[in-house]
Amino acid sequence: MSKINQNFLNLKENYLFIEIGKRIRGYTDKNPDKSIIRMGIGDVTQPLAPVVVEAMKKACDEMGVKETFKGYEDSGRGYLFLREAVAGYYKGFGVTIEPDEIFISDGAKSDSGNITDIFSENNIALVSDPAYPVYVDSSIMNGKNVIYADATERTGFAPIIPTNTKADIIYLCSPNNPTGAVFTKEQIQKWVDYAIFNKAVIIYDAAYEAFISDESLPRSIFCIESARKCAIEIASLSKTAGFTGTRCGYTIIPKELEFYDENGNSYNVLKIWARRQGSKFNGVPYIIQRGAEAVFTPEGLKQTRETIGYYMQNAEIMSDTFDELGIKYTGGKNSPYIWFKCNMPSWEFFDKLLTEKQIVGTPGAGFGKNGDGWFRLTAFGTRENTIEAMRRVKELLKK
Repeated sequence: MSKINQNFLNLKENYLFIEIGKRIRGYTDKNPDKSIIRMGIGDVTQPLAPVVVEAMKKACDEMGVKETFKGYEDSGRGYLFLREAVAGYYKGFGVTIEPDEIFISDGAKSDSGNITDIFSENNIALVSDPAYPVYVDSSIMNGKNVIYADATERTGFAPIIPTNTKADIIYLCSPNNPTGAVFTKEQIQKWVDYAIFNKAVIIYDAAYEAFISDESLPRSIFCIESARKCAIEIASLSKTAGFTGTRCGYTIIPKELEFYDENGNSYNVLKIWARRQGSKFNGVPYIIQRGAEAVFTPEGLKQTRETIGYYMQNAEIMSDTFDELGIKYTGGKNSPYIWFKCNMPSWEFFDKLLTEKQIVGTPGAGFGKNGDGWFRLTAFGTRENTIEAMRRVKELLKK
């Protein structure tokens, strides 16, 4: 008799974004004439940069010629040309990463979930509350015990370091999804010190680092030198360069990072992850990697930053709206998310916003108990939809 992995039975029945989709369909089936503005799921609306498209077209042509055709990439880590481009990008903001410490992936969500494969089921995973659901769900799927670090309005939604609990795996995200909060160097240093003292690993989600414009704020956990002893960084081009539909990201594991078996023997994490990827992942297509390489060229950075600027102008429009309404929020600066206080249960507000003003957002309760009473909107829409959505929000909330 085949048996199911019982850990999956410990998950919540409905995934946050599946439930959102279900409620939208229920509403649109009854109201097919209503125009809905979607500001919930963080998908982008602006196209790939021209330099990226040209690089992909060229790569397509190469794949049609015998002499330049590419099959499997033999290192299992991604093509060297892209890993070198990522390393050069990091050097641009003062962080030294070697190309062979970089693994090219199909996005931050995949690696955030898969990385738990290489750590023992007996490990305790610490997740901030509220947090992106994949951290919790993937840990539960792998049989790990999940504990929470409270992040609330009182702390500016920065998670509180536990004083009487030892965690083995720590998930951190900055700029944070969903709250838009960004760690300072001092805050990261405290988490790094905690991890080193407890022989824990930090899984640092830097998917939104390109939205940081304040140069005093770190764009990588490796801006803290000692983080090389305790951290893995996961990043993505989904929001940085519009790769939500083409899928490319990367994970950085320092060579010196080591963790232990139950007998205290140490093992190199990079080698173990390389072994895992070799067995379970066939890599990102050559065409996509050539497009990703173009992101990190001078022209690619210029073009993608123009798109990021477009989204951040949307965020400013949203921030101005909530400032005018006198509603508390975080994000909107150094982050493409607005996380605002809705003063009622989040799912109740979701239904109210959908049915009365035809706007879809994300209820904070879907990110954890501390998210209830808060709501997330994204700046990834079009300018026209953002302006119209804020007009409707004013109509609703001025009441």
